[in-house]
Amino acid sequence: MRTAILGCGAMGMILGAYLTKSGLEIHLIDAYTDHVKALNEKGARLIRCANFTVPVKAITPDQMEGCYDLVFLLTKQTANEEVLNHLLPFLKADSTVCTLQNGVPEPSVARIIGKERTVGGTLLWGATFIEPGVSELTSDVTKLDTLFEIGELDGVIGNRIRMVAGTLEKMGPVSITSNLMGARWLKVMFNSCWSGMSAALGCVFGDLIDNPKASACLSYIAHEGVAVCQALGYEMPHLGGKDMTLLGSIGTEEEFQRSQLMFYDILNNLRPAKASMLQDLEKGKLTEIGMINGYISAEGKKVGIPTPFNDTVVKVVRGIEAGTFPLSMDNLQYFHLK
Repeated sequence: MRTAILGCGAMGMILGAYLTKSGLEIHLIDAYTDHVKALNEKGARLIRCANFTVPVKAITPDQMEGCYDLVFLLTKQTANEEVLNHLLPFLKADSTVCTLQNGVPEPSVARIIGKERTVGGTLLWGATFIEPGVSELTSDVTKLDTLFEIGELDGVIGNRIRMVAGTLEKMGPVSITSNLMGARWLKVMFNSCWSGMSAALGCVFGDLIDNPKASACLSYIAHEGVAVCQALGYEMPHLGGKDMTLLGSIGTEEEFQRSQLMFYDILNNLRPAKASMLQDLEKGKLTEIGMINGYISAEGKKVGIPTPFNDTVVKVVRGIEAGTFPLSMDNLQYFHLK
């Protein structure tokens, strides 16, 4: 089976390293030529929560040839139109593309390559790109119950999704869900909170829980995400046996404090982690904010639910992209607590 990872930033590179280390033959495809060159010459080097280097096969998109049976999609959603149209000639009628991107990308992916070739999933671990050929694994994957949650668009659990799971299990535990959209909304809620705020405030995750106002914003952002998800008729799955919708339960002071403690417990183990959107901002690149906090805002409008905190994250990050807002914790001034 010919397998590829399309988009090999921190997450894609680390996944490719683990799959290669397990004995799979896999192509790591990325447009960053210096990164591809370093991967081929020095191998994929993982640091922090993993410490190994493995030789890999990396290519740029213009070097693709033949057809792939399975492609893991980890490019930025902002590039989907270009990336997927380029991928089409390298797919067979029965090929499978598993999008592991942020946000809720399945509709846009399926629109281009076909619903019959599209499955999706979420990554439940974190990573940071350090330099060409080197990425930092910021989660101890040996201690996580689940590294990937994947599913079919129609919820059917059949041979195809089991095949995808079998590949990902080379890295670690995989959960197959019949509630893909619920799982997607859970991940969107997570990303809207700590990734959105990390980008808006120019800080690592530890800084968010150390600042009382920033930490409070996490609970309000989560509250909006949970409300919109439920209004759309989706049910967020439990994670590690815990009801993650409690992150957004802030109706009473007791509920708010419980939410704050949950955020502390989660992010305290990820203190040095830096959102990929913040890394984009530091490099002067556009972010996926429209597919994360912006997605919650857009869906909220459809169901009549106000999303002022997610709206503010989008406003601030867009301002940073445009150069009218600083990349600073001072941006907390634009968030108004109730």
